[in-house]
Amino acid sequence: MQEEPSASAFLRTFGLLALATSLAAIFYHFSRQPGLNTCVPEFIGLSLAAGALYLVGVYLVEKFRFGAAALLIILVGAVAFRLFLLPLRPSLSGDVYRYRWEGRVQRRGINPYTVYPAVPALAGLQDPAHPLETGTAVSTVYPPLSEMAFRVVETIPAYKRLFTAIDLANVALLLLILAALKQPLHRVLVYAWNPTVVVSFALCGHHDSLAILALLAANLLIIHGRRRLAISFLALSAISKFFSVLLLPVFLRRTRYAYAGIFLAVVALGYLPYLGAGRQLFQGLSDYATGWEGNDSLFRLIRLAGNSKAQAELVAGVLVLALVAYTLKKRMTPLGSSLFLIAGLLLLSPDAFPWYFTWMIPFLCFYPSVPMLLVSVTCVLGYAPVVAYAAGLPYRDSPFILALEYVPVCLWLAYEGWRAIPRGSALGTGG
Repeated sequence: MQEEPSASAFLRTFGLLALATSLAAIFYHFSRQPGLNTCVPEFIGLSLAAGALYLVGVYLVEKFRFGAAALLIILVGAVAFRLFLLPLRPSLSGDVYRYRWEGRVQRRGINPYTVYPAVPALAGLQDPAHPLETGTAVSTVYPPLSEMAFRVVETIPAYKRLFTAIDLANVALLLLILAALKQPLHRVLVYAWNPTVVVSFALCGHHDSLAILALLAANLLIIHGRRRLAISFLALSAISKFFSVLLLPVFLRRTRYAYAGIFLAVVALGYLPYLGAGRQLFQGLSDYATGWEGNDSLFRLIRLAGNSKAQAELVAGVLVLALVAYTLKKRMTPLGSSLFLIAGLLLLSPDAFPWYFTWMIPFLCFYPSVPMLLVSVTCVLGYAPVVAYAAGLPYRDSPFILALEYVPVCLWLAYEGWRAIPRGSALGTGG
């Protein structure tokens, strides 16, 4: 006969329900606002409150055992949070409007790597209600699989639905990975309830969920020994968003170095329809790297040490390569390496906008690093420049806001690093 659940187990499940209800109330409040760009301080404050509730939820699923009812609460909550935000206009970021412009360009038979919104002949492709305001003289920075996704849908709501559906597919993949590793399925809350994830996809419609999907699939496939497919999906992730390239040496170490040919073949096939751009193929990415710096942390400290942006990029690049070498030396698992390298990249990058942090959040389900969980919440402060930008002022970061966002995280990381020195890495080392 099955044992009746204890009173404490019931109370914990009820507590999880109370957290879900409170988070839902915050997201519902957002859904009632005509434009979040007009009330950014309130949005940030409530997002930080949602983050605090979320961290309590993470603590509960890490500390205690839960049953099927709790998992149902987690999954229903994840869907509900996103449904509240889907109808909203994406007022905190204009990236989705650029996606639509590039989709229109492609449907006209034009290579998006050869043109940019300021081209006079393409003025008719602009949306008069939402004209593009940034990067208008820069061709696309997005890899080819993302460009193909931009081409298949036409409206802003359709983009949001597409990338939110992929976001929910990521939840399903995380459940499969957790099951394969025989870890508690409730850990999926770490991704499914994260406010940064919910806002990035259901509200803003960012396409990063596509690269995350392919990277999670690569990790699941390598766990099951499907090595060629794992490398293929890693390549698909890289041609959705470039950050996944960092993980190629880790995956090759777990498979065969000869499989680099598979990776290159998939990348080449992705770029094949756009090769007519010739030397312009990476011009937009080069212009973006040269001209943009935003919401950065360690990179800004490198700059403040007296380096030019180019010098700082060189230093940061060398440090990132050192992190890759460290993961190989310590023989970290692909999942552990995914968190370690992506987190390192974000902290060393000249650009670390809030939605970029969604790249690492799935891997916190397996390695719930406290400082990384913290920055997944505090990164919402990266929306603070929207206040001035909405008033027609330049988009600039406040040193004070950056300090609030990153100093506690960096201090905590430094402390953890000091404590870990005698023991070595804890991020899934081993053969």
